[in-house]
Amino acid sequence: MSNFPGPAPARDGDDAFVGLARELGAQFAPRAAEHDRENTFVDANYKELAEAGYLRLAVPEELGGLGANMRQVCYAQAELARYCSSTALAANMHLYITLLQGFRRRGGAPDAEGVLKRVVEEDLVLMTSGGSDWLWPTGDAVEVEGGYRVTARKAFCSQAPVAGVMATSAPVRHSDGTIEVLMFGVPMNAEGVEIVETWDTLGMRATASHDVQLTDVFVPAEKITARRGWNLLDGPLNAAGVHIAPTSASVYWGIGCAARDEAVRVVTKRKRGDTPMAEIQSVQRMVGLMDHKLTVSWWALAGSLNAFDGEYNVGPATMNAVMHGKRSVVEEAVAITDIAMETVGGASYFRTSPLERLYRDARAGKFHPLTPENTLLYAGRVALDQPIDTE
Repeated sequence: MSNFPGPAPARDGDDAFVGLARELGAQFAPRAAEHDRENTFVDANYKELAEAGYLRLAVPEELGGLGANMRQVCYAQAELARYCSSTALAANMHLYITLLQGFRRRGGAPDAEGVLKRVVEEDLVLMTSGGSDWLWPTGDAVEVEGGYRVTARKAFCSQAPVAGVMATSAPVRHSDGTIEVLMFGVPMNAEGVEIVETWDTLGMRATASHDVQLTDVFVPAEKITARRGWNLLDGPLNAAGVHIAPTSASVYWGIGCAARDEAVRVVTKRKRGDTPMAEIQSVQRMVGLMDHKLTVSWWALAGSLNAFDGEYNVGPATMNAVMHGKRSVVEEAVAITDIAMETVGGASYFRTSPLERLYRDARAGKFHPLTPENTLLYAGRVALDQPIDTE
């Protein structure tokens, strides 16, 4: 049996951290089923990620990190996800923020370097509620002396048990009827912050993506990192979307690989009657179809990664490119898990089969913004020169 080969480097050093991801993943794989079954966070995995420096992957070398660029993070994440989907996705919500902070630092954001230094010096884990808030963040921010008081309930806060700071947002409703969205970070040990353990889901069960309740939490004015319009897909959201789309897509590509490899492992050991399953033409075709989908979807993602060569921007062209890549990967990851289960047959329907878990985990990909349908809407608006700043 041969596993599907990892993507070939398109640039020197693309795979620089794949070996590290593989080494860690091999340690995580034996725990994946139990975490999924028990709905428990991958806490031991996180300790090992931190010890190995993986959570510092995208922090610049001059600040004490490993210095991985966007391409290198994607290659590493695609490998890690082959072993434990939940660990890879949870870690991704930290890694993409460190990539974003690196981008902000290069652009002169005064707070970005301090955040990155804390990731190194304090093993700070960064968390976001951005995907659940997106254009219409929940809650209220009320201006008070020196800052704002925020009350809100935030969902899909992956890796909540270990996060030190949550990047989030809240609307300010002004007296003239306008709404402004504030973006800021909240220390998880701040007064009024509480994790509400709500995460009991179909898939990605070990990410511990619980709700976080903010009750009259004080946010100093100097901690406001950006301001944007309500219902507007503008600068700050573009920056977030551009950095999370390729890295999260890499996770789902890894899930597709894992499903394909498990199907191949099973069929090379079984017979249908007296005939080895590997000799059956319909089985051969389905394996070929999975390989085709993995190959072509990575080409789509790799094409979008070209947008990060050299100095890049976070405008509509880059957003459009990365969302096309992500859409291709997440749609195909779902299709591949379907095909893998069909290839193996009824044995894959049992909870003891890794395919049953991978089938569920793959489906989370369709909920990350932009969703597959909204990706098409965005692309159509770009092509037709129509407004693209609302969803």
